[in-house]
Formats: sequence, C-alpha cells, structure tokens
Amino acid sequence: MRAVLQRVSSAEVTVDGRRVGAIGAGLLVLLGVETGDGPSDATYTADKIAGLRCFADEADRMNRSVADIGGSVLVVSQVTLCGDTRKGRRPSLDAAAPPAEARLLYDDVVRQLRARELVVETGEFQATMAVALVNDGPVTFLVDSRKRL
Repeated sequence: MRAVLQRVSSAEVTVDGRRVGAIGAGLLVLLGVETGDGPSDATYTADKIAGLRCFADEADRMNRSVADIGGSVLVVSQVTLCGDTRKGRRPSLDAAAPPAEARLLYDDVVRQLRARELVVETGEFQATMAVALVNDGPVTFLVDSRKRL
C-alpha cells in the first residue's frame, strides 16, 4: 500500500463540480492499494497517517501528529500510485489491486483513522476527481507498507 501524505492548510475534492470532501488544517492522503496488500498493510498505513509527527511544535520542530494539532484527514483513492514507469512511456498499472479488493482496504484505512477519533473526509472511490490543496510547507511524505525496515 502506498500513500502520499501532504500537510495542508486546506484541501478539497470535487466530482463533477460537486464537493465530496473538504478539510482545513491536516493531511491530504492519496492512497493506492496494490495486489497482495492485506489488513496488516491497512493497519500499518493508518498508524503512520495518524501518528506521523509532521506538524510544528512551539520550537518549530516537526514534533506533532495530526491528532495532536486537532487536524483532519482527507483520504483520496489514487490507483496511479501503484503505477510502474520504469519501462516505456505508458505507466503500467498491473500492480494495482482489483477495484473490489482495493475498496475494502481503502475503507479499512478510513475506518481505522475514524476509530482513532480523527475527523476524516474522503473522495469518491473510482471517480474522476479534482483535488485542490494548499500545501503547508510544503511538507510531503511517502508511506509504503512494503518497505519496512
């Protein structure tokens, strides 16, 4: 499972001009589910999203999590994060999980974040979405559940 976490002042996602999710300060999470991902990948990713200390403390050091600042999370499914661009010019999406499987794990990440009492908004799974954000920093991190050390 791959996730791009962007610290934002605000973010929103629309589908056909209709706002489906919006947050103020917090994290915009673009989430891609790969074939072979399972519940442990969802838990790992949710733990990282909820606990990553990427917000400034009083000393202006990244020492606070989204929960610590009372921030929100906007989770947007993004199959292209599973893309492989190493060969040719057309990205291969062969590593992406089938939609039904991906949806279950995407929903599991969202459920786990909400269980931590975070305010969580979402995009619309499998829709063509427009995502607008104000990146704060900019601060952006990549979380990959398969690259554990």
